[in-house]
Amino acid sequence: MKYSILGKSGLKVSRLGFGAMRLPMDGQRVNRELALPMIHRAFEGGVNYIDTAVGYCWEDSQRVVGEALKGWRDKIVVSTKNHEYSDETKCWTHLENSLARLQVDYIDIYNTHGVNGKSLDESVRLRVLNWLRKARDRGLIKHICTSFHDGNDALRKVVDSGFYDSITLQYNLLDRGLEDGIAYAHENNIGVVVMGPVGGGRLGLPNEALSNVVPGINRIPELALRFVLANPNVTMALSGMSTMAQVDENLGTWNDDKTLDMKDMKIIQEQMDRLKKMADLYCPGCGYCKPCPKDVNIPRIFAMYNNARVYGFGEQSRREYAEWRKKMPEDGTQADSCVDCGECEKKCPQKIPIRTQLKDAHEFLSGRVSCTA
Repeated sequence: MKYSILGKSGLKVSRLGFGAMRLPMDGQRVNRELALPMIHRAFEGGVNYIDTAVGYCWEDSQRVVGEALKGWRDKIVVSTKNHEYSDETKCWTHLENSLARLQVDYIDIYNTHGVNGKSLDESVRLRVLNWLRKARDRGLIKHICTSFHDGNDALRKVVDSGFYDSITLQYNLLDRGLEDGIAYAHENNIGVVVMGPVGGGRLGLPNEALSNVVPGINRIPELALRFVLANPNVTMALSGMSTMAQVDENLGTWNDDKTLDMKDMKIIQEQMDRLKKMADLYCPGCGYCKPCPKDVNIPRIFAMYNNARVYGFGEQSRREYAEWRKKMPEDGTQADSCVDCGECEKKCPQKIPIRTQLKDAHEFLSGRVSCTA
């Protein structure tokens, strides 16, 4: 197992971390018979970092991690999160509950959950940081860190604040938008922990567009993990493992000496550029078609459709579309809300036949027809 130093924390951590967000469930409770052996297998294989949060697995993840830590506590770096930004009493209650559920006297990595540029200025800077510093002074947490959901400008602001020893953020083969900010964090000795290295599961399934891109790597999850950790500015890939097979595959990937070299990265870049050009022929996601009189979220629909017909993520796109339908209209409406007014096509710089493609997208994403490129 390969190890790195986690930024200013000085902690020596495995380059593969265990994300305890997708543990096997039995209803609203984690299945202990499956989860505990998985976590222990990872520990035995050299993984020494595990990450959880208050709300993961219907608020049961922290409890299972606590059970798994018995006999291992002094060898494992424990990371969890606090999502309370407004009320100090609630913030302390979350911390106390986390300590109790994890069955630990202190938490190594304590993250403000989901910081962005706005919450950094309006919440963390004004009050939350003071609460966490009090907790650190009392020995209840060791390092103040954060998980992050925003763009490069906000990421630079988070780094420049000097508040955090490490940042957990999204980065993978399909989403490389934060590469500049990741490099900036590394330059400033901030540990970079990558969540979602397999794209929220999208890179966990067979895919013709990405299979065998790099000679000798046939499995997409292996390619995805190797890609993330080939970035010299990344400290760790945090994999949300939900089966023993995933644990074994990930351990196998990181216990061998194979690495992606410059030639491999060039091949990957060329393939991703080719796929991106194909996707842009359909829709580059510029958003000029908005707003729609019926609030149809055209860019999001086309992004899902492109993930299916260009990148091969049909199953995942259909699942995402179905989940979105349950939550409408908070993020716009789906393609069947279109009334064929044509306002979007007048604004589209690519002159895409949006109305026709919306119908095609809805037919496919609703599971009625197969996908055609």
